[in-house]
Amino acid sequence: MGYKVAVVGATGNVGREMLDILAERAFPADEVVALASSRSLGQEVSFGDKILKVKTLDTYDFSDTDICLMSAGGDASKEWSPRIGQQGCVVIDNSSAFRYDADVPLIVPEVNADAVVGFTKRNIIANPNCSTAQLVVALKPLHEAATIKRVVVSTYQSVSGAGKDAMDELFSQTRAVFTAGEVVQKKFTKRIAFNVIPHIDVFMEDGYTKEEWKMVAETKKMLDPKIKLTATAVRVPVFIGHAEAVNVEFERPLSPEQATEILRSAPGVLVIDKRENGGYMTPHEAAGEDATYISRIREDATIENGLNFWCVSDNLRKGAALNAVQIAEVLVNRKLLTKARQAA
Repeated sequence: MGYKVAVVGATGNVGREMLDILAERAFPADEVVALASSRSLGQEVSFGDKILKVKTLDTYDFSDTDICLMSAGGDASKEWSPRIGQQGCVVIDNSSAFRYDADVPLIVPEVNADAVVGFTKRNIIANPNCSTAQLVVALKPLHEAATIKRVVVSTYQSVSGAGKDAMDELFSQTRAVFTAGEVVQKKFTKRIAFNVIPHIDVFMEDGYTKEEWKMVAETKKMLDPKIKLTATAVRVPVFIGHAEAVNVEFERPLSPEQATEILRSAPGVLVIDKRENGGYMTPHEAAGEDATYISRIREDATIENGLNFWCVSDNLRKGAALNAVQIAEVLVNRKLLTKARQAA
């Protein structure tokens, strides 16, 4: 049986990536519909070897649609996702609107696929934050082996995580630097070209940013509420691909060699770790790839049972679009979509 799939936010970075990945992975869809706001009506987007004309979200009837991949931002999701779910269509939402809702499962298939059954309460499944998604893929097998007590993570996040305007700003600022033109700041609080900015999302009262808080809350919800995590999220002048420097403290001993073997056999993970020049992965090489890459696995001798590693992934794919499609595949493979119709 083929399914009907709608992609909301189809003209954005992640929406386009969702369409590409649906085609790449031969998702069993009889029909795919591209949706966006009325401003995008009639625009064309590619889906495999087909061209889809964008329809408006405002007037679309979801009653005969099985899955909605939602990537239109938090405000749009808060308004539309519950309404879509009530029509029997399962919403897989890429925004933060429902991630911390107790009635909405937050899913990374390699980490907690079994939790997906909870979607029937609201017909909504949340996709995690891009920086959290790649982190928990790496942490899950290590946690099972030696039980994680504490994580310290510093992120190096590409501008694509802030959308197309952010990518355009990096490009225009870089060009301005080389041509002695005016460096214009709009999207970011500081110049991003040839610079790094220790600020992603809004500041909270405790001095952390919301991006950093998301990593804490989402790791606890998906992996283990007992894990202590602290994060520093940094925007870097890279177009695609997030990197993370991760320090982990375990309850039980785990050598770098043992961790390497565990990660080599973990789903969604590729270990590229040669202790030589270039024997590691960078965001440039991870762009366009599905895996979460792990490099620089080594002991942290300053604490008992400590390890460090470097983690890189394409934030538009595993951090967003790919993970959403993988969730849809779980629904199909486990034959859960009929429950959505019954719940509606």
